Amino acid sequence: MTPDGRYIVVRGRLWRRSNPALAPDERQALVDALMQARRAVRTGMMRKDEAGLIRARAQVQNAKVALGERGPVWWDDGAPDLNRHMVRNTGYAEWYANGEDRT
Repeated sequence: MTPDGRYIVVRGRLWRRSNPALAPDERQALVDALMQARRAVRTGMMRKDEAGLIRARAQVQNAKVALGERGPVWWDDGAPDLNRHMVRNTGYAEWYANGEDRT
């Protein structure tokens, strides 16, 4: 996790974290909805159900936006959204290169 808690780093790429201001029960409900939508995507792909796949992908998007992982950023200090950027190309590059506190 980045020092400011906004991102996790996976294989050198930044991924926006869920909004930490979400209540635990709300967050869990959204995660459950996301997992259900991802299962529906898998089912749609296996069945070659284009309409079902479109619906399921929209549900994934809606859950990710509600969690704060996509869509408008959940922080309010004006910092840009670096979601999906390579960490080496961002202001986090030195922190990451030094291997500082990646918990």
